[in-house]
Amino acid sequence: MEKLPEYCRVEDALGILVGKWKPIILLHLLQEGTKRFSELKRNIPEITQKMLTKQLRELEDEDIVQRVVYPQVPPKVEYSITEYGKSLEPILDAMHEWGVKHTLHKRQKQNEQSKMETASGE
Repeated sequence: MEKLPEYCRVEDALGILVGKWKPIILLHLLQEGTKRFSELKRNIPEITQKMLTKQLRELEDEDIVQRVVYPQVPPKVEYSITEYGKSLEPILDAMHEWGVKHTLHKRQKQNEQSKMETASGE
């Protein structure tokens, strides 16, 4: 399949995944299954309640995450990955692997630079 820049859909995909928290939320749901809001908040302590709510709503609007409200007191709300959302798993895995390689690459470049600076300073 030819990928012409003028028809690039990468921007569409990034629009759904971009953000500090969405990939982390998705990985928790993919790896650990259905979670209550409080469980997600506990698993991602750095995220604010407002931001978690916003990110979950956006993922729900894209049919990536499913929200189920149980009619009880107090209300019980659970979040899970939709079947459609599961199609993101290989993409997130590939992004994770690239991130690991990139971190190692950057470290290696920094080490080489430090060695060159040390050698030239002698």
